[in-house]
Amino acid sequence: MFRNLFIRRSYAVGKMTPASTSSNAPSWGRESSLHSAIKKWYFLDGDKLEERVDGFVVDIVRGDLLVEIQVANFSAIRQKLLSLLDNHEVRLVCPIPKVKWIVHKSVTTGEIYGRRRSPKKGCLTDLFNELVSIPDLISKSNFSIEVLMIEVEETWCNDGRGSWRRKGASIEDRRLLRVFERRVFERKTDLLKVLPEDLPYPFTNRDLAESLRIPVDQSREITYVLRKIGAIACVGRNRNQMLFVRVSLNEA
Repeated sequence: MFRNLFIRRSYAVGKMTPASTSSNAPSWGRESSLHSAIKKWYFLDGDKLEERVDGFVVDIVRGDLLVEIQVANFSAIRQKLLSLLDNHEVRLVCPIPKVKWIVHKSVTTGEIYGRRRSPKKGCLTDLFNELVSIPDLISKSNFSIEVLMIEVEETWCNDGRGSWRRKGASIEDRRLLRVFERRVFERKTDLLKVLPEDLPYPFTNRDLAESLRIPVDQSREITYVLRKIGAIACVGRNRNQMLFVRVSLNEA
């Protein structure tokens, strides 16, 4: 399971999407704008939306496949996924903002007074920030993950109630602008493809961080998940650094 599918196409929301354009397309309910837009983008004719399965409401039912869209916090739906995986094939769809625009909104007038592009660029390795909470699911043969690299617009309201990182601004809404590409992981060993080819043998967390140009803390999340699913193994230490090697497909 986890066959890799990588589609390098750019889908502008409202222009080029795989969603149904039928006048009978269902309403999208009361939910966050981003979640609703991704559900609409993902929807195909014949899909069933917000269908009740085994006591849970599932975002999309496509034949025998149950699709759950989770913008963040995989741990919040871990138990739901575990229960559904007992009897069904389940796909978890995870959007990662490759490009983010920040819109500033006045709390007093409601007017938009600025728009800028965030310097932060999301990448595929951001997926592991969430996978650390569900590594046991990845090894299940009927579970898959689909990553959507997206362009998103985030509205900040300067109400003084938000994070200090946003200088007190709260995130009022997130709006999907575009889906750049999608990648499906159907086998646990597919996740090994996030590892650069030029890694030394064996490699350390520091080697991985330097090769991917990410913080060491993030490389530790990657190796933690890959160890948990048996895709890499620890073969010793070099002073205080753990040494890792890839596990072959036959071994995994």
